[in-house]
Amino acid sequence: MSESSEFPNFDSFFRFYVRQHSHPGNRLLHAIGTVSGIVVVIAAFATHHPWYALLSPVVAYGFAWTGHFLIEGNKPATFGHPLWSFLGDFRMLGLMLTGRLNPYLDRSA
Repeated sequence: MSESSEFPNFDSFFRFYVRQHSHPGNRLLHAIGTVSGIVVVIAAFATHHPWYALLSPVVAYGFAWTGHFLIEGNKPATFGHPLWSFLGDFRMLGLMLTGRLNPYLDRSA
């Protein structure tokens, strides 16, 4: 599962990904965006309007890209690594929610 020759595997990409999210405000906006995107998908199907699920990426990436451009001051990893970035969002959110992100932040510094 190699998305780029720049990173030999997802774990090496994830170290880069975490560095791109070093500011807590950026990580918070990513968490809000990812959770909001999930809620939009659930609500779309729960209300029997599945086409509304197409708004999910707009909501999720709207928050995430705001964090990159206004807080972190860097380019979103999505532009160069869309699949691994998408997976990284969920991995980072899971680590944030379980309180296990700090070792990754320390390692990536």
